[in-house]
Amino acid sequence: MYDPLHDNSPGCGEKFPNSYWADVSGPAPEDDGQLNADINVDVAIIGAGFTGLSTALHLAREHGIKATVLEANGTAWGASGRNGGFILKSSGRKPYATMQQQWGEEVMRGIYQEMCEGVDTVQSLIAEGIDCDQQDPGYIRVAHKPKMLKSLIATAELQQKMFNYDVEILSRADLHQNYMADQNAFGAIRYQDGQGINPLKLARGYQKLARKAGAKIHCSSPVEHWTEEGHGANKRQVLQTPKGIVKAKKVVIASNAYTPKNLHSLVKNRTLPVLSQIIVTQPLSAEQLAACNFLTSNVIMDTRALKYYYRKLPDNRILFGGRGAITGKGAEDPYYANRLLGVLKSNFPALTQIKYDYTWSGWLSMSLDDMPHVYQNDEHNTFYAMGYCGSGVSFTVQAGKRLAQKVAGEEVPNLPLYQKPLPKFPFAPFRRIGQWGYFQYGKIKDEWF
Repeated sequence: MYDPLHDNSPGCGEKFPNSYWADVSGPAPEDDGQLNADINVDVAIIGAGFTGLSTALHLAREHGIKATVLEANGTAWGASGRNGGFILKSSGRKPYATMQQQWGEEVMRGIYQEMCEGVDTVQSLIAEGIDCDQQDPGYIRVAHKPKMLKSLIATAELQQKMFNYDVEILSRADLHQNYMADQNAFGAIRYQDGQGINPLKLARGYQKLARKAGAKIHCSSPVEHWTEEGHGANKRQVLQTPKGIVKAKKVVIASNAYTPKNLHSLVKNRTLPVLSQIIVTQPLSAEQLAACNFLTSNVIMDTRALKYYYRKLPDNRILFGGRGAITGKGAEDPYYANRLLGVLKSNFPALTQIKYDYTWSGWLSMSLDDMPHVYQNDEHNTFYAMGYCGSGVSFTVQAGKRLAQKVAGEEVPNLPLYQKPLPKFPFAPFRRIGQWGYFQYGKIKDEWF
């Protein structure tokens, strides 16, 4: 499997993984084909995932700039088409209480507002006619140990106080009786928002909107070489693809965790690509659903350091995800899918005979400070949004909106998300060793503490 820390290219026109999303989403919508000529453009965007498509859409609609998107494979071939499809008001991995301590209440509330706007923007775009299999709203955080329920309750009380957030506290009995009888769940908190969707259908809907607004989207067009020419106002970024060269005044890097290791110095050593693994089971029978009392289609995540997440899909399959291999070389090892299946069966003993029909993995991008960043170089001709920490389905769209403003020369909110670059990882060549160490720590913490 392509590994962004080792490989210089994600390929050209590679097939989608054998995922549930690829199987149920139908044929890909029309794009502008492989780039097969040399062109000059105002703005080029690298990556046709949520971030790149949102940037192209907002540039066209709000700033009158018709960008050209270059995608190595197919639209949403990377994380945008492989994730679990959880729409959440999320800010990466940094808690709001930590933000408040670090930057003060005004900044913390500003970041929260950005996350809320991200969800609102996604919902408004879906309302334009994107069929992405929306499920009933609701997000459940389950305590994987009894003592973790106290921590969740404290989180709920803090968010109620800070944001007047509607958070419901569920005892183990409430959870098992009204939502699902997860035997490893000892209570939960439930948010009224949050939602499950088909992420590949969502991205394809964004593509249709972006092309309708005037953007060009060229698939099977990886950037193989990046140079500059000219000076001052005549400077151009020169992007070489297999069959054509793009000369652009400005370039947006929107490839996030799938960014090749030597694409550009601006983003080098600033994220850690981490594999997440997903399985999708056979459809559950009515008897199996009743035995698990699986009533909810809310999105669900636990409190482990190495989190598991799951949801019931519209056809009564269970999507279940968690961490995958450390390197791309190990991504296809069945150990990781079987481990997820074992945890699912532990949660729901009535499913001891269940098998999975689909399994796949995908990269997500971790940042050193547990937050995404939208930034640019000093010359304001190269931009990026990266480091979503596995929480990007909604915030990628907000990041694309802010990227469009930056590209157009407009001011954006004065928040660390937008005013500071991604910090570099110290001892970057050894990032994977640190990741392995964290995984070992997480196993011990989740089991014993």
